[in-house]
This record gives sequence, C-alpha cells and structure tokens, in this order.
Amino acid sequence: MLDGLKRWSRTVRRDVHAIYLASRDPLVPWYVKALGVAVAAYALSPIDLIPDFIPVIGYLDDLLIVPLGIALVVRLIPPEVMAKHRALAMASQERPVSFAGATVIVLIWIAAIGLTGWLAFRYLG
Repeated sequence: MLDGLKRWSRTVRRDVHAIYLASRDPLVPWYVKALGVAVAAYALSPIDLIPDFIPVIGYLDDLLIVPLGIALVVRLIPPEVMAKHRALAMASQERPVSFAGATVIVLIWIAAIGLTGWLAFRYLG
C-alpha cells in the first residue's frame, strides 16, 4: 500500500510539472493554459483553501481538489502534447540535486535576514 501511495505521489508531482510545462505550449488553448496554471499554482502553493490544521476537512482539498483539477486539465490538453510534457517532467525529476546551489541560496537568505535585522536595529533601536 505504501509503495502505491509513493507511486501515486510521484505521478501527481510529475503531472503538475507537466501541466505547468504544457501551459506554455502554443498548441494548448488559452483557457486550458489558464486552468493549468491555476491548478499547478494551487498544487504547489503552501496556502490552501481549507487550512490543513482543520481535522479531516483540511486535507480534503489536497486529496480531492488537486487530483480532480489535474485530471480535468490533463483531459483538456491534447494527448500528444501531454505525452511530450510528461516525458520532459519525468526527465527533470531525474536530474541530480545541486547541494552547492542550495548552499548559495541558504547563504543569501541568511545574509538578507542578517542585513534586515541590522537595519531594523540601527534605525528602530
């Protein structure tokens, strides 16, 4: 059962990325692009319609709204276009992770927070 959930999770993540890529394709109608961007943004956004701390109902949007939105957009995108973007999304998931890049980004955030704190202390304190 756990393997099935992991596979489903990878499929959803791949399809969200493929929908995002397909929404930039000129062969996709504008209304499907708009819906695709909305579904991908909602799926990737940390903000939910129903907050997750509400028991049971909080996870309802993650378990129902996102998969139904993905299914709708996938049906509206031409199959050959969706197949191409699914392959691109799967290839991008197999790319190695750059720990050096992550380190640089973390250092930039630490410097920005430190500078903000210093400026706040200097001008407000």
